[in-house]
Amino acid sequence: MTRTASDQYAKVDFSPLDALADGEVVTHSRARDIRLGSGKVLALITLDNGRDHTRPNTLGPSTLKELGTVLDGLKARAAAGEIHAVGITGKQYILAAGADLSDISRVESKETARLVAQLGHSVLGRLSELGVPSFAFVNGLALGGGLEIALNSTYRTVDASAAAIALPEVFLGIIPGWGGAYLLPNLIGIENALEVVISNPLKQNRMLKPAQAFDYGIVDAIFPASNYLEDSLKWADGVLGGKIKVDRKQEPGKIERLTKWPIAIKMARGMLESRIGLIPRSPYAALELLDKAKSGTKAEGFAREDEALAELVTGDQFAASMYAFDLVQKRAKRPVGAPDKALAKKVTKVGIIGAGLMAGQFALLFLRKLQVPVLITDLDQARVDKGIASIHEEIGKLEAKGRLDGDAANRLRALVRGTTDKAEFADCDFVIEAVFEEVGVKQQVFGDIEKIVADDTILATNTSSLSVEEIGAKLAHPERLVGFHFFNPVAVMPLIEIVTTPQTTDAALSTAFVVARGLGKSAVLTADAPGFVVNRLLAKVMGEAARAIYEGTPLLTVEKAFAPIGLPMTPFQLIDLVGWKVAAHVQDTMAHAFPGRFFASENFHRLAELPDVVEKDKNGRVTGWTKAAEKVLKGAVGSTPATEAEILGRVQDGLAQEIKLMLDEGVVPAVEDIDLCLILGAAWPFIDGGASPYLDREGASERVFGDTFHHPMIKGIAG
Repeated sequence: MTRTASDQYAKVDFSPLDALADGEVVTHSRARDIRLGSGKVLALITLDNGRDHTRPNTLGPSTLKELGTVLDGLKARAAAGEIHAVGITGKQYILAAGADLSDISRVESKETARLVAQLGHSVLGRLSELGVPSFAFVNGLALGGGLEIALNSTYRTVDASAAAIALPEVFLGIIPGWGGAYLLPNLIGIENALEVVISNPLKQNRMLKPAQAFDYGIVDAIFPASNYLEDSLKWADGVLGGKIKVDRKQEPGKIERLTKWPIAIKMARGMLESRIGLIPRSPYAALELLDKAKSGTKAEGFAREDEALAELVTGDQFAASMYAFDLVQKRAKRPVGAPDKALAKKVTKVGIIGAGLMAGQFALLFLRKLQVPVLITDLDQARVDKGIASIHEEIGKLEAKGRLDGDAANRLRALVRGTTDKAEFADCDFVIEAVFEEVGVKQQVFGDIEKIVADDTILATNTSSLSVEEIGAKLAHPERLVGFHFFNPVAVMPLIEIVTTPQTTDAALSTAFVVARGLGKSAVLTADAPGFVVNRLLAKVMGEAARAIYEGTPLLTVEKAFAPIGLPMTPFQLIDLVGWKVAAHVQDTMAHAFPGRFFASENFHRLAELPDVVEKDKNGRVTGWTKAAEKVLKGAVGSTPATEAEILGRVQDGLAQEIKLMLDEGVVPAVEDIDLCLILGAAWPFIDGGASPYLDREGASERVFGDTFHHPMIKGIAG
């Protein structure tokens, strides 16, 4: 006899979870009977926490216990023949955003963490044990436990306008722990499950659109928003009456397990090792669960998830991930130091000085997000024409991919213009430069444009490391100049560092923050210090890598030394991406500003003149120097190579020292802002929590300044 979730968890005492329910916003399970067209009765549960769509349904202990009680009552009614099916849906726009992470982050032991997993399994598992079919009507956002509600149901439909569908747990340092790791691969096959459970979370937490969920076989039917629930109920009636046959491409009997499954797991493991190394725990734990899901019972699969979740929830990586998640979800949305948005100047036209690659990225972003006229200029008409053609080409690519329809694409093309006549900038409200990274050049272009634009037009510089105050030193109105530092690629990287000077007005700052939000970016306020936040700290990382090379350390030893930090790229991968000339310039700037603390070398500039400096494999990993680079380095390196441990220790201590100095100097209001900048601007791993929690745990903070950045330290629970 098959063991059910009810049997499996019947004797578990869940009362220790009551402490986690304090302050829980309970999502209630409201059930009502709906008589279908055939005369059958479907009991429909609507999940609703009583808040608007800005506070999604979540699944805390009280919520789950209430849902379990409702499901038990419906099971009894089904046995009595009173109902023929059970449906479950959510309040408007939202099924559920998964477990209440604030609850999970408060667990005090591995035993309590295990209970969280077991309670979810016990309750959601009952959706497949009601004695009648269960239908999940995914009417909106369904993340983590929200999607696992659907996976535990017999059938699933989705609203075509649902915001997102995903199992994002690996992104947060845990695993899908309420059935997802077992049920999903057995529903849609191992290849698709690997993408949903592991690959997508590691791609900046990519999520599925409803059409993708339908194509993958996660849901059985998709209906337009206009009549979604009615269509879903009619469909359910058809399924119950046998008029509609649900044909799943990946029915358990059709899934090939002997050959494809182990091959897919092996390939995924190799990909993970090459791309993220062995430090992150959750991707490998998820991989192990997906591997074992090819055989055994659901009860065994659920039990494996219980243990894996208990282990991860109590670890350092989840604690750091929760800290990082809180920064991104809360602090980033309420930037510290941002003036009242009522002070912002309304931006109805944007001017961009420059027509090169970076200017083109700016133009496309302003066009798509602000939907206002954008004017670009450059030294001559040929450059302007080339810039406009490039922007039009990028719009065409978006149209070809279906991300813009024809009308929208034409509107964007009509909104962007190019000119060599700067007089046309007279009615621009916000002007940003994208010119060569040299103070004199930036001073000149702003000096020219200031004579044309209105007195309250905001001027923004995208400098990555120069002094904003110095750039504005020759302006008649330096108070309207702000730093507005994007990260490359502009469309993808979510951070803008907004740099203030002693002269910058609140109106200029407010406008910058409002524009950043309009562009869909997160903004952090920084003082006008060399390198601001991200480039200052990355310069420390890259400088220590270069220092080790010039001491005589082999290239691959240096690359491997950085692996424990878990950065998405090794130092020389990063330098190669940023560009050797840019890297050399940044290192010079930092070494000049802070002599003795940052490493720079003339050989950086010699290497920067080469067409290629490093050799890389097909996965982008650095494998060695090019022959030309070896010639440049010959005779320039020493004979005292450092070990991996020595290099890592230097980097850790150097970062701890620099972050402490930045806080003492008031570069940002708090250490949380430094971590936020690194997470959003340098893709610093969530599992580290940014740099400061990692440096505390590794002892670097204590070594450097005899204390820690956080009190108490951000770390997991032992035992």
